[in-house]
Amino acid sequence: MKIIILGAGQVGRSVANALVSEANDITVVDQNIHLLMELQSRLDLGTVRGHAGHPDVLRRAGAEDADMILAVTNSDETNMVACQVAYSVFHTPTKIARVRAQGYLDYPKLFEPGAIPVDVLISPEQLVTDYILKLIEYPGALQVLDFAGGRVRLVAVKAYHGGPLVGNALSALYEHMPDVDARVAAVYREGEVIQPQGDTVIKAEDEVFFIAAAEDIRSVMSELRKLEKPYKRLIIAGGGNIGRRLASSLEQKYRVKLIETEQVRAREIAERLDMTIVLHGNAADEDLLLEENIENTDVFCSVTNDDEANILSAMLAKRLGAARVMALINRPAYVALVQSGIVDIAISPQQATIGILLTHVRRGDVVQVHSLRRGAAEAIEAVAHGDRNSSKVVGRAVEEIKLPEGATIGAVVRGEEVLIAHHDTMIESNDHVILFLVDKRKIREVEKLFQVGVTFL
Repeated sequence: MKIIILGAGQVGRSVANALVSEANDITVVDQNIHLLMELQSRLDLGTVRGHAGHPDVLRRAGAEDADMILAVTNSDETNMVACQVAYSVFHTPTKIARVRAQGYLDYPKLFEPGAIPVDVLISPEQLVTDYILKLIEYPGALQVLDFAGGRVRLVAVKAYHGGPLVGNALSALYEHMPDVDARVAAVYREGEVIQPQGDTVIKAEDEVFFIAAAEDIRSVMSELRKLEKPYKRLIIAGGGNIGRRLASSLEQKYRVKLIETEQVRAREIAERLDMTIVLHGNAADEDLLLEENIENTDVFCSVTNDDEANILSAMLAKRLGAARVMALINRPAYVALVQSGIVDIAISPQQATIGILLTHVRRGDVVQVHSLRRGAAEAIEAVAHGDRNSSKVVGRAVEEIKLPEGATIGAVVRGEEVLIAHHDTMIESNDHVILFLVDKRKIREVEKLFQVGVTFL
């Protein structure tokens, strides 16, 4: 696929890195020559220096025969203009734009057919907000990802001493919970993946990914760790788009405090929120945190636009007694660093955004993609089409499907029905199949499984 990425910032670079490894023809456009040179020195791609919204620049980037334009510059207006130019001048089939300003997002008619021609609208701030909200909904979870409109969820948890399943084989999961169906998709132990089998023994500190119907998530979590009490007291550091959205979404159910360094903005946020206590100050101020009873706080979530400030304030909050700390981190190197245990959860906007983009790059009918383990693994939702003669999955039991090594079918959604996959589960046409890949380099093999043969046509 020929893809033009407009913008060589954090998102643009992360996406380029993810897509180049899958043999796509990538060209990156930016006005910063140093960023382009750095990208070209590391990756096999083309670069064009220039303004992303100018037709002549897009032409030099190959827009005349591009399959997709991905506009992720720091300017919403440039991204929207670039999509308009791609549509009007070059008839580009797929146009994806990052739009951050809530003022645009509040008017969806702007992006309806006949208006600004954006096929896929991405708001990283909203994606991150939704991601954090799920983590708060399930205390103790490291990741919570939705499939099939939220009917199925993939959850990552760390197994702790005292969990009923710790020290036992996975087969015991079904004995403990005969009325709850779940599938363990992968186990990571000291950074190494273990392909789960019935006799796989779960150890303390294992990171376990499991798939279950949304209503069964808490029951499965209770098998792996002591189930934490629902959160009550939250402190949010940073009153930007994410911090304000989080507070607005949480203030009706939780006791929320928000810390903002800029006095004028703190006052504006206080006027717009109903029940949140807004504090003017520095989230890395030890005295302020102690005054606000940080030791009784269930979750401290730092979401400023400064990675270092987020990490330091989260570390301080943890040392002062916060039960769980989260930090928004843009730089991939920092994510890897803090996930060693300094911060409970490192939240990467790039990983959330890449999943949305990969959904539109994948071959076959793929409706959902989540990038995991810093891009090394993937979870996807693919729709099966055809019949036994034209498809490699339809009309076959799970045990008959020739999955690549490290791939697991976790669940099948058939209409409103959720079927946790077992060896004898049959795949029917139009089923939504949820798969986990420990090695995303195997994605092409999975895509081929879900492509309909010519006999079907």
